[in-house]
Amino acid sequence: MSKYIFGVDLGGTTVKMGLFTDNGEVLDKWEIVTVKDNAGAQILPDIANSIKAKQAEKNIDAADVIGVGIGVPGPVDSKGVIYKAANLGWDVFNVSDTLSELVGFPVKTGNDANVAALGEMWMGGGKGYDSLVMVTLGTGVGGGVIIEGKLVAGSVGAGGEIGHIRIDDNETESCGCGNKGCLEQYTSATGVVRLANRRLAKDDKASVLRGKTVDCKAVWDAVKEGDELAIEVAEEFGWILGKGLATIACVVNPEAFVIGGGVSKAGTIILDYIKKNYDEMAFRGCKNAEFCLATLGNDAGIYGAAKLVL
Repeated sequence: MSKYIFGVDLGGTTVKMGLFTDNGEVLDKWEIVTVKDNAGAQILPDIANSIKAKQAEKNIDAADVIGVGIGVPGPVDSKGVIYKAANLGWDVFNVSDTLSELVGFPVKTGNDANVAALGEMWMGGGKGYDSLVMVTLGTGVGGGVIIEGKLVAGSVGAGGEIGHIRIDDNETESCGCGNKGCLEQYTSATGVVRLANRRLAKDDKASVLRGKTVDCKAVWDAVKEGDELAIEVAEEFGWILGKGLATIACVVNPEAFVIGGGVSKAGTIILDYIKKNYDEMAFRGCKNAEFCLATLGNDAGIYGAAKLVL
């Protein structure tokens, strides 16, 4: 007889939730609004109420629930303590203990990017690999490191924050983290736009990107059309990210890099630019890493949260 797990992906706008069997089958998916008023005091009670309502709706006995997994946007240690989540208004407290008291089930908590990596390894683009690095290229750059099936979260959960590897010592603009020259400043969706705008300002070279508001999709569409200037931007993007991932590989030596987030919607073309630069810069013992696209999309977090419990 199947046992059940609830997977929760807590975001700044919505909370994505899923009901899973212990073999990875998703039985239901739904969302609730993230209420951030009063320093986010209502977030966990709302999640608990939604889980209890779904349990009642599906007529699931409490004895058949293994537990709840939750991914949260901030550094989390192995005990489930979050070390602040600025966009939720949270300070330091134990998420696992607090939510467990509310739902009556065991709770496992992880950083959202790490949890998404776990989801992709379990049921997504990283299936079949035990050691991988998930690279999430969205508004920022997140990451998750899994070695021999286990998340490498670090002492306070900041392991895998690959977007804040320092790449350029000459950068004058600040990253959102307060430092300068972070990987995120060049390879996130906003980073690709920054590279494109800087290249457009450099000279008058013809490009389909001129005279329009440039976004990340427009850049990659132009690359696919063979636009020379856009290809130069793609080459720079690939060189920077290839360099960053070659650095990471020397530390964790993964079997694969799984590339996800909004930028990855450009498709396999982005892998071409990353991999050729990675192969050129990686240490010989790390050159055999595979490059794959993430496949779970916005569901990676709920899958990974469920897997966290298992």
